[in-house]
Amino acid sequence: MVTVFEHNMHQDFQEDEHEYPDIRRNPLHEVTMTSYILGILLGIFVGLFPQIRFKNFNLFIIALSLFHFLEYYITAKYNPLKVHSESFLLNNGKSYMAAHSFAILECLVESFLFPDLKIFSYSLATKLCTVLGCLLVILGQYTRTIAMHTAGHSFSHIVKTKKESDHVLVKTGVYSWSRHPSYLGFFWWAIGTQLLLLNPVSLVIFIFVLWKFFSDRIRVEEKYLIEFFSAEYIEYKNKVGVGIPFI
Repeated sequence: MVTVFEHNMHQDFQEDEHEYPDIRRNPLHEVTMTSYILGILLGIFVGLFPQIRFKNFNLFIIALSLFHFLEYYITAKYNPLKVHSESFLLNNGKSYMAAHSFAILECLVESFLFPDLKIFSYSLATKLCTVLGCLLVILGQYTRTIAMHTAGHSFSHIVKTKKESDHVLVKTGVYSWSRHPSYLGFFWWAIGTQLLLLNPVSLVIFIFVLWKFFSDRIRVEEKYLIEFFSAEYIEYKNKVGVGIPFI
């Protein structure tokens, strides 16, 4: 027997279900477990901070854990119709996984072969790289998070080839000084992680690979944006840059 309360609640849910994420694309056990693992990873490296000599590695893992958690959290909070279990961006392609694996490997090998070079107090250059890396990671994360928040329903982790009913051209807030602030934030965040790890080889690789990736992606995405918004986007593009050098 269905109570009046249950009937009304079911009716309310049916009326508003378009505002909530599709549960079939968000298996709760996967979302919960992923968040739990990221939280454990963050907690471990926060706790080990006083114990590990090369503290920059701790900061890197903390930044990495927060980045992937916020990818899902911000999407779920401000763009729930487009959130799914892959929104953590942990499965962000073979190139992404290979780049971070190589960066961690370089860091560990250099720490073993040249332990003093990875210490904050070793030289002025080391200190400058660490401070600059921290600043880029923080500013990059902030820029990407604010961009996702500001875009709201218009933000997507996947390049849209068809204009949707809720897709609008966002030109306010952070979008008033960068027309692709989420890419801008991601680019400088990733560069910052390699400065933080004091990885000379990975730094060069990241700069080249990321620049090529975002250059190609922006070119493809803007082709569709011009189709969606015509002269409005062309005018916006002519007035507002990206913030990534030479793009």
